[in-house]
Amino acid sequence: MSLVAERYALALFEVAQKHGSSLDIEHDLREVKKVFEMTPELYNLIVSPKLSAEKRRNLINEVFNEANPFVVNTLQLMAERKRLDEVGSLADEFVALSNDAQGIEDAKVYSTRPLTEEERASISSIFAKKIGKQSLRIENIIDPSLLGGLRLQIGNRIYDSSVSTKLARLQRQLIG
Repeated sequence: MSLVAERYALALFEVAQKHGSSLDIEHDLREVKKVFEMTPELYNLIVSPKLSAEKRRNLINEVFNEANPFVVNTLQLMAERKRLDEVGSLADEFVALSNDAQGIEDAKVYSTRPLTEEERASISSIFAKKIGKQSLRIENIIDPSLLGGLRLQIGNRIYDSSVSTKLARLQRQLIG
């Protein structure tokens, strides 16, 4: 995480807290990051030195016209200062600040089928306690190679109860 992204994120988070719009801004930042990742040609156009400052402002306003004005203003400022390469890091840092304030942690849960709401709630409740948080925001990723069970990733921690991992462990024990 860069110092620049941290500074922008902290400033934006303080404004968001003051105006009670943290969740809206978090959502918009996730979308902005996704837009830039999925359409590199848009990103390249916005950062192009051939584009005048006015056209750059207009393009950002047009593309992100549905976003919270604080997000759009931050993008404009970052574009002026040639810091748009930090948008992904800004979004990640803002989400981390927002999660921290809410006692939430993002988690990826790999399973062979989509989780039910009850399963999500149960996983969130059990694992949030283990890491000292109130709840988990779960992204469910379907991975048939697990054969069964779950693999849970919270930050850099991984909890793996998948059948494929258990079989691999058993195979190592039998061979070794």
